[in-house]
This record gives sequence, structure tokens and C-alpha cells, in this order.
Amino acid sequence: MATHVKKRSETIGMPPGSLVYIGGKPQKEVTITVTNYNEQDFDEFTKTSFRECLVFAKETAHVTWIDINSYQHLNDLKYLGECFQLHPLVLEDILNSDQRPKVEDFGDYLFIIAKMLHHDEKTNIVLTEQISFILGNNYVISLHENDTDIFAPVRQRLKNSSGRIRKAKADYLAYALLDIIVDNYFLVLEQLGEVVEDLEEELVTSPGPATLNKIYSLKRNTILIRRAVWPLREVVSKLDRSDSALIEENTFLYLRDVYDHVTIAMDSIETYRDILSGILDIYLSSISNRLNEVMKVLTIIATIFIPLTFIAGVYGMNFKYMPELEWHYGYFMIIGIMLSVALIMLHFFKRRGWIGKRRTF
Repeated sequence: MATHVKKRSETIGMPPGSLVYIGGKPQKEVTITVTNYNEQDFDEFTKTSFRECLVFAKETAHVTWIDINSYQHLNDLKYLGECFQLHPLVLEDILNSDQRPKVEDFGDYLFIIAKMLHHDEKTNIVLTEQISFILGNNYVISLHENDTDIFAPVRQRLKNSSGRIRKAKADYLAYALLDIIVDNYFLVLEQLGEVVEDLEEELVTSPGPATLNKIYSLKRNTILIRRAVWPLREVVSKLDRSDSALIEENTFLYLRDVYDHVTIAMDSIETYRDILSGILDIYLSSISNRLNEVMKVLTIIATIFIPLTFIAGVYGMNFKYMPELEWHYGYFMIIGIMLSVALIMLHFFKRRGWIGKRRTF
């Protein structure tokens, strides 16, 4: 997972379909969870070898869900492609973890890419994880980069036989997995909204250099979320309009519901983008106004000292014949004049509203 575009320099000059993992550090072990079920039966087991579990997907009486964590090992992925006759470009896209969300119809199977979002509360950074799906006639293969069990709710529904998921075919399972990803978007957006509210309060009370860093961090997170969510709306729309025999008529209604959720998520993202843009403008205006306040105070002080400096300069000249220099109370008179001038100017500035009014931003 990362918050930036991953490097593709290793793939320069290679032929199409070359298997090179583009992403974070590969995991040491692959974990494969196989779920085999129909309305009456349910079996689930975990394996670490592709050859031990992929044979279950050939059964036609059950729906098989093969959930693969840490898919970066190339030999296993090649065997997966040979077993299910996957196109080499599909395997290449699975390994390119910065791939844009998309859906492709290969006749015997559908290839879907989506992005899972995670919010790190310690660093306040949004992380992305690429999830790849292969939807066949009676199987679904899900591949994700890390070992987090993000589909635990779906797994629990299968165990409890709740809802219609055990009665439906593989296309409904694929919908359920996509729905989990989209629902997680709202969790991340809620956490982002709380951070935005705290930032607004900080902007009013005590803005500082750290506030600007938080604003830019949130803007980067918003851009990253938008890059993950926006293409997924197109993916779900293509699935809803698909004429593939792998998707049953009853599933289209649920896909339209996912499409609505993605649209709502996009509206929230655009709202946060506008709010953050407004916060940045307010912050820059606040800093500018605070600088103007400081400059105003300094200007007033300099203005007050201009006549005082003039008076002191006049009597600082070394002329021999200056009547006030020989006067016994001349010093006190000059000090009194200076104080009177300063007080008169302060009173004038206050009446004009130039001082005495504190502005808050």
C-alpha cells in the first residue's frame, strides 16, 4: 500500500504480459482461503499452495470463492493463469498495483479491479490496496496485496447462511465483495470528515504553520480517495449494463444499488474538496490579515515617533544661541511637549478606529 503512484521503471522495454510486481515489499507467505458452498453445504479451509486448492473451482455443484492474500509470488500466479486460462495481460494487471479500477469481459470470465481504502489514524494518511477479482461461471477469485481480512463480513454471512448469498450464484458473491469495498469508503470518509471538523476549529482558534501542513495532507488524501472512487463508478456502471452470461438478471438490481453508493461517496469527496479549498483560502487570508495587523501597529508606532524625532533632532543641534537650552525648565518642557504630541496622536488614531479594535479570523 502506498499514497503515491508506484514506479514502473522495471517494466520499461518489456513485452506485454511480463510479470513484474509493482508495489510494496512482497509478503513472505501466500495465504489462500477457499470457501466452497451452496444452499445446503458449506466448507472453508486455508492453504498455502495453489495446487492444493484450485481444483475445487472445477466443481459445478458449488460456488467456490478463492481468496488470495499476498499474491506477489510469480510462480504461483503463473500457475493460477494456466489453471484458469487467464490472459497474460490479466496477470500483468494483477501485479501492477497502481492499476486504475476497471472491468474487462473475456467471455469465460470477468476481470475486475477495485481499490480498497484504509485510514491510518496515527499518521492521518489514507492508504490504498488493489483488489483484483476474477468472476467465472461458478467461482470467484479475489486477490489483494496484504494479509488483512477485509472480507470478513461476507465470510461470516456465508457461514451463517444469512440473506440470499448462499442461494445465489458466483455473480452475487462478486457483488457482495464489491459492496464491502464501497461501504468501507464511507468509513474512511467519516474519519476524514472528523479531521476536517477539527481542522476548521483549529483554524478559528489558533492557526499556525502546522495547520497548513494538515491542510495539504488532507488535500492529498482527498485526491487519492477520488482516484480510487471515481473510476469505480464507471466499473459498476459497465457491470450493470453488461450482457455477460455470468451475471444474472436479479443481480443487476444490487449492482445499481452499489452504483448509487459510489455516487454518494463521490458527492462527499467533492464536498470535502470544496471545504478544504475554502479552508486553505481562509488560512491564507488569516495569515495575510495578521501580517497586516502587525504592519499597522508598526506603522502607528513609527508615525508617533516621527514628530518626536523631529523635536529631539531640532534641540539636538549644537547651535550656541538657542534660548531654550539655557532655560532651567527647558528639558521638562520638551519632554512634556513630546508626551502631549504622542497622546494627541493616539487619541486621533483611536477616534478614527485605527487602533483599539481587535479583529479575529
